[in-house]
Amino acid sequence: MMKAKSIKATGLGFLAAASLIALTACGTSSGGSSAGMLEKLGDNEGQVNILAWPGYVEDGTNDPTVDWVTPFTEATGCKVNAKTYGTSDEAVSLMKTGEYDVVAASGDATLRLIAGGDVAPVNTDLIPNYAGIYDFLKNKQWNSVDGVSYGIPHGYGANLLAYNSDVVSPAPTSWDLVFAADSPYKGKISAYDSPIYIADAALYLMNTKPELGITNPYSLDETQLAAAVELLKAQRVNVGEYWSDYLKAISALDAGDTVATTTWQVIMNYLAQPTAVKAILPDEGATGWSDTWMVASAAKNVNCAYAWLDYIASPEANAAATGWFGEAPSSAAACDFREDCDAFNAGDEVFANKLWYWTTPTAKCLDGRTDVTCTDYAAWTAAWQEIKG
Repeated sequence: MMKAKSIKATGLGFLAAASLIALTACGTSSGGSSAGMLEKLGDNEGQVNILAWPGYVEDGTNDPTVDWVTPFTEATGCKVNAKTYGTSDEAVSLMKTGEYDVVAASGDATLRLIAGGDVAPVNTDLIPNYAGIYDFLKNKQWNSVDGVSYGIPHGYGANLLAYNSDVVSPAPTSWDLVFAADSPYKGKISAYDSPIYIADAALYLMNTKPELGITNPYSLDETQLAAAVELLKAQRVNVGEYWSDYLKAISALDAGDTVATTTWQVIMNYLAQPTAVKAILPDEGATGWSDTWMVASAAKNVNCAYAWLDYIASPEANAAATGWFGEAPSSAAACDFREDCDAFNAGDEVFANKLWYWTTPTAKCLDGRTDVTCTDYAAWTAAWQEIKG
Protein backbone atom coordinates (compact mmCIF):
# COMPACT_ATOMS: atom_id res chain seq x y z
CA MET A 1 0.00 0.00 0.00
CA MET A 2 1.20 3.49 -0.76
CA LYS A 3 -0.09 6.07 1.63
CA ALA A 4 0.58 9.77 1.32
CA LYS A 5 -0.17 12.45 3.86
CA SER A 6 -3.50 14.23 3.84
CA ILE A 7 -3.75 17.82 2.68
CA LYS A 8 -5.71 18.66 5.78
CA ALA A 9 -3.85 19.99 8.83
CA THR A 10 -4.90 19.36 12.42
CA GLY A 11 -3.47 21.37 15.28
CA LEU A 12 -2.06 19.82 18.44
CA GLY A 13 -1.56 21.22 21.91
CA PHE A 14 -0.04 19.67 24.98
CA LEU A 15 -2.92 17.96 26.81
CA ALA A 16 -1.91 14.49 25.62
CA ALA A 17 1.65 15.08 26.74
CA ALA A 18 0.53 15.69 30.31
CA SER A 19 -0.62 12.11 30.79
CA LEU A 20 2.62 10.92 29.24
CA ILE A 21 4.68 12.73 31.85
CA ALA A 22 2.89 10.79 34.56
CA LEU A 23 3.41 7.52 32.71
CA THR A 24 7.11 7.93 32.10
CA ALA A 25 7.79 9.23 35.58
CA CYS A 26 6.52 6.21 37.50
CA GLY A 27 6.01 3.18 35.26
CA THR A 28 3.90 0.16 36.13
CA SER A 29 4.35 -3.55 36.34
CA SER A 30 2.44 -6.36 34.71
CA GLY A 31 1.88 -10.00 35.26
CA GLY A 32 2.14 -10.69 31.55
CA SER A 33 4.29 -13.73 30.87
CA SER A 34 4.39 -13.87 27.07
CA ALA A 35 7.93 -14.33 25.80
CA GLY A 36 9.56 -11.05 24.88
CA MET A 37 6.89 -8.90 26.53
CA LEU A 38 8.14 -5.97 28.60
CA GLU A 39 7.03 -6.36 32.21
CA LYS A 40 8.12 -3.04 33.70
CA LEU A 41 9.06 0.39 32.38
CA GLY A 42 12.48 1.82 33.04
CA ASP A 43 14.14 5.15 32.31
CA ASN A 44 13.65 6.63 28.88
CA GLU A 45 16.69 6.23 26.66
CA GLY A 46 16.55 9.70 25.08
CA GLN A 47 15.49 8.70 21.57
CA VAL A 48 13.20 6.42 19.59
CA ASN A 49 13.55 5.25 15.99
CA ILE A 50 10.19 5.06 14.22
CA LEU A 51 9.25 3.53 10.87
CA ALA A 52 5.87 4.72 9.60
CA TRP A 53 3.61 5.60 6.73
CA PRO A 54 4.01 9.16 5.40
CA GLY A 55 1.97 11.57 7.50
CA TYR A 56 2.01 9.49 10.66
CA VAL A 57 4.95 11.19 12.39
CA GLU A 58 4.80 14.93 11.70
CA ASP A 59 7.22 17.34 13.41
CA GLY A 60 6.41 20.58 11.60
CA THR A 61 8.87 20.01 8.77
CA ASN A 62 6.17 19.54 6.12
CA ASP A 63 3.84 22.12 7.65
CA PRO A 64 4.83 24.27 10.65
CA THR A 65 1.28 24.06 11.99
CA VAL A 66 1.30 20.26 11.99
CA ASP A 67 3.46 18.91 14.78
CA TRP A 68 2.65 16.23 17.32
CA VAL A 69 6.27 15.09 17.68
CA THR A 70 7.59 18.15 19.54
CA PRO A 71 5.12 17.85 22.45
CA PHE A 72 6.10 14.20 22.80
CA THR A 73 9.81 14.96 22.94
CA GLU A 74 9.30 17.80 25.41
CA ALA A 75 7.23 15.57 27.68
CA THR A 76 9.45 12.49 27.60
CA GLY A 77 12.94 13.55 26.54
CA CYS A 78 12.71 11.02 23.70
CA LYS A 79 14.00 12.48 20.43
CA VAL A 80 12.12 11.05 17.47
CA ASN A 81 14.10 9.73 14.49
CA ALA A 82 11.52 8.89 11.86
CA LYS A 83 11.70 7.17 8.48
CA THR A 84 8.78 6.74 6.11
CA TYR A 85 8.10 3.85 3.77
CA GLY A 86 5.90 3.42 0.73
CA THR A 87 4.59 -0.17 0.87
CA SER A 88 4.00 -2.86 3.45
CA ASP A 89 6.58 -5.06 1.74
CA GLU A 90 9.15 -2.30 2.23
CA ALA A 91 8.23 -1.98 5.90
CA VAL A 92 8.68 -5.71 6.51
CA SER A 93 12.08 -5.61 4.84
CA LEU A 94 13.26 -2.55 6.77
CA MET A 95 12.18 -4.00 10.11
CA LYS A 96 14.55 -6.92 9.56
CA THR A 97 17.51 -4.51 9.73
CA GLY A 98 17.02 -4.05 13.47
CA GLU A 99 17.37 -0.29 13.11
CA TYR A 100 13.86 0.63 14.31
CA ASP A 101 12.16 0.53 17.70
CA VAL A 102 8.60 1.14 16.50
CA VAL A 103 6.69 0.53 13.29
CA ALA A 104 3.22 1.61 12.15
CA ALA A 105 2.04 -1.44 10.19
CA SER A 106 -1.06 -2.25 8.19
CA GLY A 107 -2.76 -5.62 8.44
CA ASP A 108 -1.07 -6.93 5.30
CA ALA A 109 2.26 -6.66 7.17
CA THR A 110 1.50 -7.29 10.84
CA LEU A 111 1.30 -11.08 10.83
CA ARG A 112 4.42 -11.28 8.69
CA LEU A 113 6.26 -9.17 11.25
CA ILE A 114 4.97 -11.36 14.08
CA ALA A 115 5.81 -14.63 12.30
CA GLY A 116 9.28 -13.33 11.46
CA GLY A 117 9.98 -12.52 15.09
CA ASP A 118 10.53 -8.87 14.19
CA VAL A 119 8.03 -7.49 16.71
CA ALA A 120 7.30 -8.33 20.33
CA PRO A 121 4.06 -8.77 22.28
CA VAL A 122 2.93 -5.45 23.73
CA ASN A 123 2.08 -5.16 27.41
CA THR A 124 -1.04 -3.01 27.24
CA ASP A 125 -1.00 -2.62 31.05
CA LEU A 126 1.94 -0.27 30.52
CA ILE A 127 -0.07 1.89 28.11
CA PRO A 128 -2.79 3.83 30.01
CA ASN A 129 -4.36 5.26 26.86
CA TYR A 130 -5.04 1.75 25.55
CA ALA A 131 -8.14 1.65 27.75
CA GLY A 132 -9.83 4.36 25.68
CA ILE A 133 -9.39 2.65 22.33
CA TYR A 134 -12.52 1.27 20.67
CA ASP A 135 -13.06 -2.33 21.77
CA PHE A 136 -13.89 -3.40 18.21
CA LEU A 137 -10.28 -2.65 17.20
CA LYS A 138 -8.64 -4.65 19.99
CA ASN A 139 -7.43 -8.26 19.96
CA LYS A 140 -8.15 -8.88 16.31
CA GLN A 141 -6.51 -11.28 13.86
CA TRP A 142 -4.31 -8.56 12.42
CA ASN A 143 -2.94 -7.25 15.75
CA SER A 144 -2.92 -10.22 18.12
CA VAL A 145 -2.12 -13.93 18.28
CA ASP A 146 -3.87 -16.34 20.64
CA GLY A 147 -5.23 -13.45 22.68
CA VAL A 148 -1.83 -11.77 23.05
CA SER A 149 -1.68 -8.19 21.76
CA TYR A 150 1.13 -7.25 19.40
CA GLY A 151 0.31 -3.60 19.04
CA ILE A 152 -1.84 -0.54 19.60
CA PRO A 153 -4.60 0.36 17.09
CA HIS A 154 -3.98 3.72 15.40
CA GLY A 155 -6.59 4.62 12.77
CA TYR A 156 -8.89 2.76 10.42
CA GLY A 157 -10.88 3.18 7.25
CA ALA A 158 -12.94 1.42 4.60
CA ASN A 159 -12.22 0.65 0.97
CA LEU A 160 -15.42 2.16 -0.42
CA LEU A 161 -16.92 2.00 -3.90
CA ALA A 162 -16.68 5.33 -5.73
CA TYR A 163 -18.60 6.10 -8.91
CA ASN A 164 -19.29 9.08 -11.15
CA SER A 165 -23.04 9.66 -10.88
CA ASP A 166 -23.08 11.62 -14.16
CA VAL A 167 -21.88 8.52 -16.01
CA VAL A 168 -22.90 5.49 -13.97
CA SER A 169 -26.62 4.80 -13.99
CA PRO A 170 -28.49 3.48 -12.15
CA ALA A 171 -26.72 4.17 -8.88
CA PRO A 172 -24.85 1.00 -7.83
CA THR A 173 -25.39 -0.97 -4.65
CA SER A 174 -22.89 -3.76 -5.32
CA TRP A 175 -19.24 -4.34 -6.17
CA ASP A 176 -20.61 -5.80 -9.39
CA LEU A 177 -19.95 -2.35 -10.83
CA VAL A 178 -16.19 -3.00 -10.91
CA PHE A 179 -16.19 -6.78 -11.29
CA ALA A 180 -18.73 -7.33 -14.09
CA ALA A 181 -16.90 -8.84 -17.06
CA ASP A 182 -19.23 -7.12 -19.53
CA SER A 183 -18.86 -3.68 -17.94
CA PRO A 184 -20.00 -0.77 -20.13
CA TYR A 185 -17.25 1.30 -18.48
CA LYS A 186 -14.30 -0.55 -19.96
CA GLY A 187 -11.09 1.44 -19.54
CA LYS A 188 -12.72 3.74 -16.99
CA ILE A 189 -12.45 1.37 -14.04
CA SER A 190 -9.45 1.52 -11.72
CA ALA A 191 -8.34 -0.84 -8.98
CA TYR A 192 -6.00 -0.78 -6.00
CA ASP A 193 -2.53 -2.02 -6.91
CA SER A 194 -1.56 -4.59 -4.27
CA PRO A 195 -1.78 -8.34 -3.69
CA ILE A 196 -4.12 -7.57 -0.79
CA TYR A 197 -6.69 -6.44 -3.38
CA ILE A 198 -7.30 -10.15 -3.99
CA ALA A 199 -9.33 -9.99 -0.78
CA ASP A 200 -11.74 -7.54 -2.46
CA ALA A 201 -12.41 -10.13 -5.15
CA ALA A 202 -12.75 -12.85 -2.51
CA LEU A 203 -15.27 -10.76 -0.58
CA TYR A 204 -17.34 -10.31 -3.73
CA LEU A 205 -17.22 -14.06 -4.42
CA MET A 206 -18.09 -14.80 -0.81
CA ASN A 207 -21.41 -13.06 -1.45
CA THR A 208 -22.06 -14.03 -5.07
CA LYS A 209 -20.72 -17.61 -5.19
CA PRO A 210 -21.44 -19.18 -1.81
CA GLU A 211 -20.65 -22.61 -3.25
CA LEU A 212 -16.95 -21.67 -2.99
CA GLY A 213 -17.27 -21.76 0.79
CA ILE A 214 -15.37 -18.53 1.42
CA THR A 215 -16.07 -17.24 4.93
CA ASN A 216 -13.04 -14.96 5.34
CA PRO A 217 -11.61 -13.11 2.32
CA TYR A 218 -8.06 -13.43 3.72
CA SER A 219 -8.37 -17.19 4.24
CA LEU A 220 -8.37 -18.85 0.83
CA ASP A 221 -7.45 -22.38 -0.08
CA GLU A 222 -6.02 -23.05 -3.54
CA THR A 223 -9.43 -23.49 -5.17
CA GLN A 224 -10.77 -20.30 -3.64
CA LEU A 225 -7.66 -18.31 -4.57
CA ALA A 226 -7.93 -19.60 -8.15
CA ALA A 227 -11.51 -18.35 -8.32
CA ALA A 228 -10.45 -14.90 -7.10
CA VAL A 229 -7.61 -14.83 -9.62
CA GLU A 230 -10.01 -15.77 -12.42
CA LEU A 231 -12.33 -12.92 -11.43
CA LEU A 232 -9.47 -10.40 -11.32
CA LYS A 233 -8.11 -11.53 -14.68
CA ALA A 234 -11.53 -10.92 -16.16
CA GLN A 235 -11.58 -7.50 -14.51
CA ARG A 236 -8.11 -6.71 -15.90
CA VAL A 237 -9.60 -6.22 -19.38
CA ASN A 238 -11.74 -3.37 -18.06
CA VAL A 239 -9.16 -1.70 -15.81
CA GLY A 240 -7.70 1.49 -17.21
CA GLU A 241 -5.33 2.04 -14.29
CA TYR A 242 -4.10 0.38 -11.11
CA TRP A 243 -3.38 2.95 -8.41
CA SER A 244 -1.37 2.90 -5.20
CA ASP A 245 -0.85 6.64 -4.70
CA TYR A 246 -4.18 8.09 -3.60
CA LEU A 247 -3.28 11.52 -4.97
CA LYS A 248 -3.29 9.96 -8.45
CA ALA A 249 -6.65 8.38 -7.68
CA ILE A 250 -8.00 11.83 -6.85
CA SER A 251 -6.70 13.24 -10.15
CA ALA A 252 -8.22 10.39 -12.19
CA LEU A 253 -11.63 10.84 -10.56
CA ASP A 254 -11.50 14.62 -10.97
CA ALA A 255 -10.58 14.32 -14.63
CA GLY A 256 -13.22 11.70 -15.36
CA ASP A 257 -10.58 9.19 -16.45
CA THR A 258 -11.96 6.90 -13.74
CA VAL A 259 -15.71 6.48 -13.29
CA ALA A 260 -15.68 3.51 -10.89
CA THR A 261 -13.06 2.39 -8.39
CA THR A 262 -12.21 1.29 -4.90
CA THR A 263 -11.63 4.44 -2.87
CA TRP A 264 -10.86 5.82 0.59
CA GLN A 265 -12.83 8.50 2.43
CA VAL A 266 -9.81 10.82 2.28
CA ILE A 267 -9.95 10.64 -1.52
CA MET A 268 -13.59 11.66 -1.47
CA ASN A 269 -12.84 14.52 0.91
CA TYR A 270 -10.35 16.12 -1.45
CA LEU A 271 -12.05 15.79 -4.80
CA ALA A 272 -12.55 19.12 -6.57
CA GLN A 273 -15.94 20.57 -5.70
CA PRO A 274 -18.60 20.41 -6.92
CA THR A 275 -18.22 16.75 -7.91
CA ALA A 276 -20.48 14.10 -9.34
CA VAL A 277 -18.40 11.38 -7.65
CA LYS A 278 -20.18 9.55 -4.84
CA ALA A 279 -19.03 6.74 -2.54
CA ILE A 280 -20.97 3.93 -0.93
CA LEU A 281 -20.46 0.90 1.26
CA PRO A 282 -21.83 -1.82 -1.03
CA ASP A 283 -24.28 -4.48 0.09
CA GLU A 284 -21.49 -7.05 0.27
CA GLY A 285 -19.52 -4.95 2.76
CA ALA A 286 -15.93 -3.98 2.08
CA THR A 287 -12.34 -4.55 2.96
CA GLY A 288 -10.56 -1.92 5.01
CA TRP A 289 -7.53 -1.21 7.12
CA SER A 290 -6.75 -0.79 10.78
CA ASP A 291 -3.14 0.22 11.29
CA THR A 292 -1.16 -0.87 14.34
CA TRP A 293 1.77 0.60 16.25
CA MET A 294 4.18 -2.25 17.05
CA VAL A 295 7.41 -2.52 19.07
CA ALA A 296 10.47 -4.21 17.59
CA SER A 297 11.52 -7.40 19.36
CA ALA A 298 15.08 -6.07 19.44
CA ALA A 299 14.18 -2.46 20.27
CA LYS A 300 17.20 -0.60 21.63
CA ASN A 301 14.96 2.13 23.04
CA VAL A 302 12.06 0.11 24.37
CA ASN A 303 11.02 2.60 27.09
CA CYS A 304 10.78 5.45 24.62
CA ALA A 305 8.97 3.05 22.29
CA TYR A 306 6.30 2.42 24.93
CA ALA A 307 6.13 6.13 25.66
CA TRP A 308 5.41 6.76 21.97
CA LEU A 309 2.70 4.08 21.84
CA ASP A 310 0.91 5.62 24.80
CA TYR A 311 1.27 9.14 23.46
CA ILE A 312 0.05 8.41 19.94
CA ALA A 313 -2.98 6.61 21.44
CA SER A 314 -3.87 9.65 23.54
CA PRO A 315 -6.97 11.50 22.31
CA GLU A 316 -5.32 14.71 21.12
CA ALA A 317 -2.30 13.14 19.48
CA ASN A 318 -4.39 10.43 17.83
CA ALA A 319 -6.85 13.05 16.58
CA ALA A 320 -4.01 15.07 15.07
CA ALA A 321 -2.33 12.12 13.36
CA THR A 322 -5.44 10.45 11.97
CA GLY A 323 -7.00 13.78 11.01
CA TRP A 324 -3.90 14.84 9.10
CA PHE A 325 -3.79 11.57 7.21
CA GLY A 326 -7.53 11.24 6.69
CA GLU A 327 -8.93 8.25 8.58
CA ALA A 328 -11.08 7.46 11.60
CA PRO A 329 -9.33 7.81 14.97
CA SER A 330 -8.98 4.89 17.36
CA SER A 331 -11.00 6.35 20.24
CA ALA A 332 -14.18 8.28 20.90
CA ALA A 333 -12.25 10.83 22.97
CA ALA A 334 -10.15 11.70 19.91
CA CYS A 335 -13.30 13.01 18.24
CA ASP A 336 -13.38 15.82 20.82
CA PHE A 337 -10.40 17.24 18.90
CA ARG A 338 -11.80 16.67 15.38
CA GLU A 339 -14.85 18.03 13.58
CA ASP A 340 -15.02 15.40 10.84
CA CYS A 341 -15.50 12.12 12.71
CA ASP A 342 -18.95 11.60 11.24
CA ALA A 343 -17.51 11.66 7.71
CA PHE A 344 -15.30 8.72 8.62
CA ASN A 345 -18.01 6.81 10.54
CA ALA A 346 -15.75 6.95 13.58
CA GLY A 347 -16.97 4.77 16.41
CA ASP A 348 -19.85 3.36 14.39
CA GLU A 349 -19.52 -0.29 15.34
CA VAL A 350 -22.26 -1.39 12.96
CA PHE A 351 -20.36 0.19 10.08
CA ALA A 352 -17.03 -1.17 11.37
CA ASN A 353 -18.40 -4.71 11.56
CA LYS A 354 -19.19 -4.61 7.84
CA LEU A 355 -15.48 -4.22 7.11
CA TRP A 356 -12.92 -6.96 6.64
CA TYR A 357 -9.71 -5.30 7.79
CA TRP A 358 -6.51 -6.13 5.94
CA THR A 359 -5.00 -9.25 7.47
CA THR A 360 -1.92 -11.06 6.21
CA PRO A 361 -2.99 -14.35 4.58
CA THR A 362 -1.19 -17.34 6.10
CA ALA A 363 -0.91 -21.06 5.41
CA LYS A 364 -2.79 -21.65 8.66
CA CYS A 365 -6.37 -20.88 7.69
CA LEU A 366 -7.61 -17.76 9.46
CA ASP A 367 -11.20 -18.98 9.23
CA GLY A 368 -10.52 -21.90 11.57
CA ARG A 369 -10.33 -24.68 8.98
CA THR A 370 -7.80 -27.39 9.79
CA ASP A 371 -8.52 -29.88 7.01
CA VAL A 372 -6.87 -27.78 4.30
CA THR A 373 -3.83 -25.56 3.89
CA CYS A 374 -4.58 -21.99 2.96
CA THR A 375 -2.58 -19.80 0.60
CA ASP A 376 -0.10 -17.39 2.20
CA TYR A 377 1.01 -13.90 1.24
CA ALA A 378 3.78 -15.23 -1.01
CA ALA A 379 1.17 -17.11 -3.01
CA TRP A 380 -0.95 -13.98 -3.21
CA THR A 381 2.03 -11.95 -4.42
CA ALA A 382 2.72 -14.48 -7.19
CA ALA A 383 -0.97 -14.48 -8.10
CA TRP A 384 -1.06 -10.67 -8.30
CA GLN A 385 1.86 -10.67 -10.73
CA GLU A 386 0.01 -13.22 -12.83
CA ILE A 387 -3.17 -11.12 -12.75
CA LYS A 388 -1.47 -7.95 -13.93
CA GLY A 389 0.63 -9.80 -16.53
